[in-house]
Amino acid sequence: TQRFPEKMLAPALSGGRAAHALYRDEQVGATLTDKALAWLREHRDQPFFLYFATPHIHHPFTPGARFKGSSQAGRYGDFIQELDWMVGEVMRSLEELKLRENTLVILTSDNGGMLNQGGQDAWQAGHRLNGHLLGFKFDAWEGGHRVPFIARWPGKIEAGSVSDQLVCHVDLLATLASLTGGSLRDTDGPDSVDILPALIGAPETPVRDHLVLAPQRKSNLALREGRWVYIAAQGGGGFQGNKPGDHALGGPAALKFTGEINSDIEDGRLKPDAPAEQLYDLASDPSQTRNVIRQHPEVARRLKARLAD
Repeated sequence: TQRFPEKMLAPALSGGRAAHALYRDEQVGATLTDKALAWLREHRDQPFFLYFATPHIHHPFTPGARFKGSSQAGRYGDFIQELDWMVGEVMRSLEELKLRENTLVILTSDNGGMLNQGGQDAWQAGHRLNGHLLGFKFDAWEGGHRVPFIARWPGKIEAGSVSDQLVCHVDLLATLASLTGGSLRDTDGPDSVDILPALIGAPETPVRDHLVLAPQRKSNLALREGRWVYIAAQGGGGFQGNKPGDHALGGPAALKFTGEINSDIEDGRLKPDAPAEQLYDLASDPSQTRNVIRQHPEVARRLKARLAD
């Protein structure tokens, strides 16, 4: 069992210390799942919205006893195994309650995987936290922000279909309002876009044409537009731990640990002649191996101006 360090507690929150004293980290997955299933049973006869915010797969990695050692990727992998079980229990419950055909289910994540100590162990065991994407949690690179987004709605969403539309979690506000006939004021989520057409079909035009990405460091604010992503500074803009074993391993040092390739970085350091900003063509280079800002300066200038606006 892992306990949070004293400095990580939130004494300013009412009841925080008392709640922490009762906290049993390895029981959280099963407890939240039981409560979610009970809530579904209670609301089965009326329209409902269930927001199931699980701590999986966030640090600290504390899988329940039955999942310890169930993967080949350490605590990180075991935690994912438990998450898989949790999702399966929700899906099974929807089936048993005869809600499957009339329920939209969305599974997604708030950020990419983090190369902390558990993440480093998983990487060395062969698990690629963010697939082929460059970087990790808090980075402006794709590994920090491009996340799984899986939606199931029998009869509405074609099974096995894939969309390359650019969407963001903030879009769920406008989308669910549209789906349920709700109305939003101009000040309610002004940056939220209705992506329902992308969920249930294949629109010929993009549902949104750009997206701002905010990494940990403000200097690395980024703009995604179509095939391009512009990053306003060097590096990922996320964690800066510089050696394996650091909880916040990130940036160029992380790439040395993982063996990932980026044209601005060599041997875990930024090259002396690396450009001050970054531009990537994600259509041809989704792994962001090549910073092409010197080949397409006009694109970078345009995106930089739009980001400033």
